[in-house]
Order: sequence, then C-alpha cells, then structure tokens
Amino acid sequence: MHNLAIASEENANSTDAYTGSEFLESIQDGREIYIYGERVKNVTEHPAFRNSARMVARWYDRFHEKKKEIGVLTDTGSGKLTHPFFLGSKTSEDLIKSRDAIAELQKVSYGWMGRSPDYKASFLGTLGANSDFYGEYAQNARAWYARTQERLDYWNHAIVNPPIDRDRPIEEVRDVFMHVEKETDKGLIVSGAKVVATGSALTHYNFIAHYGIPIKDKSFALIFTAPMDSPGIKLIARSSYEFNAAATGSPFDYPLSSRLDENDSILVFDKVLVPWENIFIYGDVDKINQFFPASGFVPRFTLHGLTRLSVKLDFIAGLFSMAVEATGSKDFRGVQAGVGEVIAWRNTFHALGDAMVKSPVPWQGTEGYNLPNLNAGLAYRVLAPMAYPRIKELIERHVASGLIYLPSSAADFESEAIRPYLDRFVRGSNGYAALDRVKLLKLLWDAIGTEFGGRHELYERNYAGNYENLRIETLGAATVTGDLASMQSLVKACMSEYDLSGWTGSDLINPDDISLVGRGSVQAA
Repeated sequence: MHNLAIASEENANSTDAYTGSEFLESIQDGREIYIYGERVKNVTEHPAFRNSARMVARWYDRFHEKKKEIGVLTDTGSGKLTHPFFLGSKTSEDLIKSRDAIAELQKVSYGWMGRSPDYKASFLGTLGANSDFYGEYAQNARAWYARTQERLDYWNHAIVNPPIDRDRPIEEVRDVFMHVEKETDKGLIVSGAKVVATGSALTHYNFIAHYGIPIKDKSFALIFTAPMDSPGIKLIARSSYEFNAAATGSPFDYPLSSRLDENDSILVFDKVLVPWENIFIYGDVDKINQFFPASGFVPRFTLHGLTRLSVKLDFIAGLFSMAVEATGSKDFRGVQAGVGEVIAWRNTFHALGDAMVKSPVPWQGTEGYNLPNLNAGLAYRVLAPMAYPRIKELIERHVASGLIYLPSSAADFESEAIRPYLDRFVRGSNGYAALDRVKLLKLLWDAIGTEFGGRHELYERNYAGNYENLRIETLGAATVTGDLASMQSLVKACMSEYDLSGWTGSDLINPDDISLVGRGSVQAA
C-alpha cells in the first residue's frame, strides 16, 4: 500500500515530473481491472488500454519538451519546474500561465482527453492556499500539495454515487454508496462504489468525495485519496472503444477511438484500508457539504474544462471546414453559414476562457490567492451542453451523406479489385484524392458518429453537472454576489421615472397637450 511515507522516500530519489516511459512503468502495479470477464494483467499492454496509456505518456513527454516555456518553479524550494496549474494563483498572469499550459498539453490529444494529468490540479493546486479548510487533516493537504507539484502525479476523481435508489436518502443505501465500515490505528476501512471513474484505469490515485444531496451520517462524510493499486479497489470497465477499433478496423478507420479512449469505469471499494495520511475530511458533515463551494475546486475545474473544450473546438472547426472543402460544398452560402456558426461557438468559449483568467476574483480567507472568474465559468457550463449538440447537428446537416459515403476499411484500398473504383468514385473535390478524402471523413465520423463520438456528446452534455442544477447555480451565484440585485436595480431605476401621472423627472415632457386618453374626446368618439 502506498502512503505519504513511501511517497516521501520516492521523492528523495526523484523530484522531477514523470517522463512518458516512467509513467508507463509506474502504472504496471498489479491494479485490479476487469473487462470482458477477465482481469487485466498489465494495463499498459492490454489492447483495451495500451494506446490510450501511451497518449498519456505523450502528455508527460510534451511537458518535458515544453517545460522551459510553460513551466514555473515549484514553491517547495526544490528548484524544479512544474506545471503552473499545480500551484495556487495570486495574479491574473498566474492564471494565464496555467490556462496556456493546459491548452498546450491538450494539443497532445487534440482536446479529446478531458481527464489529463493536470485535470485534478484543479483540486491539488488549492491545497497550499486553502489547507486550513481541512482542519485536523491540514497537514495531509500540505503534504500532498508538495508531493504532486514535484512529480505531477496522475489523479482522477470519482464523486458521484451510482444511479441506484436516487429517491432515497444516502444513509438508506449503505450497501451501495461509499462509507466507512470501521476505524483502525492505520486508517479507515472503506466500502462502496462510485461512478463514473473516467480514465481511472491509467491514473496513480483516485480522489473520492461527495457530490449531491447533503449527507447526515458521519460514516458517509469522507474525502480522501487512494492509490489505484490499493488492495480491495476494483475497476469494472465499460466496453473499450480502443479494443473495438483495433478488432474491427485500423488507426486509419478509427484515428480517435483507437488511442484516446478514457474508459469510464465502475469503481468498487471492498474493505479498502485508507491510511490516515490520505484523508482530507472525515466525520465532519458540515465540512463535507461545504466542500464544493468552499474548496476552490469548482472555478478551477471549470477553467480546465473550458480550456480543454476550446482546444477541441479548434480541432472540430478545422475538421469541419476541411470536410466541406473535400465534398465540394465550401462555397455554398448555407454551408458557409454553418461553418461560421461553429467558429462563433469556438470564439465564444475562447472569450470565456479569457474572461476567467483576466478577471479573477480574490479568494476570501486566503493569503492573497485568487480564483478564476466564476461568472464566466458558469456561462461556459450552461452553454457548452447547448453548443456541442448544435455543432454536431451542423456537421451532420452540411456534410450529410459524405459522413457515410465511405469504404468499410483501410483494407479496401489494398484490394486490386475495387481500388480503381474507389479512386474514381470516392475521390473528393478541390484536389482531394480518394484516399485523402476517406482519411479525412473517417476522422470526422469517428469524432461525431461512432460509439466514441456518441460518448463524447454525452460527456459534453453532462461534464459540468445536470441541466437544472447548472442554471440554479448560475442564479445562486448572481444572487450571492449581488449581480442579480444590480440587474434588478436597473429595472427599478427605469420604473421610478414614471407613475400614473406621467414622467417623474422635470426634463421629460408629459403628453398632456396631445393625449386623447381621459379628455372626453375618446369616450365621445
């Protein structure tokens, strides 16, 4: 079992961020993952996970390639460069640096891997500024803050309870939901399940918290982290798009599915020992229920998600524009309007990202730290689930049959019997040869039409929370900050300028000289 003592020993030997090869070696730890009825022996070699693991390794290697440009010094005194988002921010420039680093590293996956190693820096980067929030476990928070900024440990989270008996109080579903079975000298014995553990097959640690209706029972009131190789942790994976792509096609046929599949898994804890060093909150019901508004995580995860989506929309907008060029419709007015709308959505999210980092808000209760602008972040959280299906609709409308007017496989181009027909009848416009057109449109189909593409639409629809809650949070934020009162005051100011007698200000002229109302002439007429 890993714990902070072991982590400190590792740090003594290596305080630099993982390289790609070190990352791949680090997750060959016997973790218990199940897929297609079998236990995975080595997640870095299993065809359901191996190329996605290598894309994460690329992320680490890209950080090392770019760290002199995007990195900042740790605040541990080690003199090493780290990803800026793993640190707290005090200036707008700090946030811009974090945003730009996230964007640069997202280019490795073209914006298609939302749970990249800097995703949980949304939380980890708060622990230096806000460690006192964790009370008796504040030292744990400070220790993890120092550890993760040095190594860039790969964390994920699982915070949502399984969709079972949601009409009942949490305490009545003890057989399913995550809870403490007992306390020991070494730590807590924890059992239960969480969903959806996206990408957890490849992470070093999983962060467990509570999101949803308030907790009343202290045995459910816990926030902690656990290494993925902890005895008793089991991941039950969904069907692997990477595996299916390899079994039924090739990278040419499924260029995204085959390497960017963040498997969404059921995370099971079966009497797992969680050392005291890994606990952030336990037994404090009020603090558990305050975690999301008070921890600083929400505006920071929003910035990460917005930045990642911005890169993804750069990719999709570019791909859409190339597709209509290849199909010969790029000069049609309606098609141009469709591409223009997608670019407008892309520009909207880039602008919201600028607003988040360039108009930060002071983080009350900390020593000079700030947080990304939550108003802009909430706008992203409401708009993104509307924008993504609309973008998909525009692509389907304007590329239309071009999305499926495709041969079954790359192998068809190797067939002497049909290759001449493909070259003749499947060629593109504007200089696109058949092979180039098919390569391009298979990429677009993988983005929006395959099971991988469908999962991404579901992901973007639900990434930031449920439909109603996002809007209620936006209303709540406007109420708490006084923004709603300011909006209402503008209305009240307008209404104060007139009454039953007419204008209340002396500079405006009442219509008494020309009004027909109430002068008898109207009634007579």
